Amino acid sequence: MALGVDNLGSGLFLPLALVYTTAVVGVPLALAGALVTGGTLVGLAAPPLAGAVVDRHGPKRVVVASAVLQALGMAAYLLATGPATVLLAAALVAAGGQTFYASVFALIADVAPEGPKDQAFATVEMVRSAAFGVGALVAAALVAAAEPGVLRGAVVVNGVSFVVAGALLLALVHPRRHAAAGPGGGGSAGPPRAPAPVWRDRPYVELIAVTVLLALPTDLLLVGGALYLREVAPGAAWAAGASIAVLTALIALLNGRVVRWTARWRRTTTMAAGGACLAVWALSLALVVLLPTAWVGPWVLAASLVLASGSLLFGTRVNALAEAAAPPATRGRHLAAFQYAFTAAALGAPLLVSVSAVSLWLPWAVAAVLAAAGGVGVLALARHLPPSAVRT
Repeated sequence: MALGVDNLGSGLFLPLALVYTTAVVGVPLALAGALVTGGTLVGLAAPPLAGAVVDRHGPKRVVVASAVLQALGMAAYLLATGPATVLLAAALVAAGGQTFYASVFALIADVAPEGPKDQAFATVEMVRSAAFGVGALVAAALVAAAEPGVLRGAVVVNGVSFVVAGALLLALVHPRRHAAAGPGGGGSAGPPRAPAPVWRDRPYVELIAVTVLLALPTDLLLVGGALYLREVAPGAAWAAGASIAVLTALIALLNGRVVRWTARWRRTTTMAAGGACLAVWALSLALVVLLPTAWVGPWVLAASLVLASGSLLFGTRVNALAEAAAPPATRGRHLAAFQYAFTAAALGAPLLVSVSAVSLWLPWAVAAVLAAAGGVGVLALARHLPPSAVRT
């Protein structure tokens, strides 16, 4: 419930950030984009600190702190009068979002029953996707209105949603008692030793890298889908939004079932199958330039089922694999570092869109190659990860 409320607010505000900054604060669009991007980059410093606190004190208070940071960010947006306060607001929101993702999967693992966490992560993802989708739909209606009073009301609702989410977590979520890792990282006899940094865990770093490749196609759709279709077939631009709606709906409905259907598969096998589907989907988008204009919309909408299949297979296992593969003593730091995979994919997607200056279909072909490489990479990586993490 708490995470659903949190993601309802996120889905509501993220599409409105630039609209609010330009229409209410009065910052020019080019500067507004730079400020929001700058705030996002500042927020990237939060996960290492969040991961260290999770290892020392447990994840619950860190997740609550993430809600507080995002609520403060909404308050800063309400009080913003110029570029400096917009930058502060964007940094607070980004730091809160990064802190949330750096700690929430450790909290879910602590609350879930003993054993594999795949079903718990899948259930949470279903709730989060549904709530985020509802928030995004409301935001779409508000963008159409673009009235300052309405936009301010949306920011207030968003800030309240984070406060409510934090309060619900404090009142209702009671994870197992956390044992601090300590400087030795495990409680063995002998002098204390500092835990090895995440970057020295080569298999885990490789897991982060292949996750970037597998997460990139979906972010490419979010960032560049409508632009691509508007250039190829202006009348089919609606299919990008429809694909996102299909993807969100199917994740909200089927995530848990996909875990049950693939229960006998290795986690890495399921992720690789998802990578194959994502590669086929991206290739199908690249081929759009060869189709008659009237076929483009139905083609893209039909292909969204392949996208959803890939996202479901990949998404139902990736966080469970990352949690299971993290050393217990540094689980917080490992999971915080792992979330940079999705941040890197989100930052890389706009860069990939820029490749369309060479050819409109090229970003989608590149995404297909990268997704296929990610699928092959995760299969090769399986032998280097803990067997208990690979098998459920």
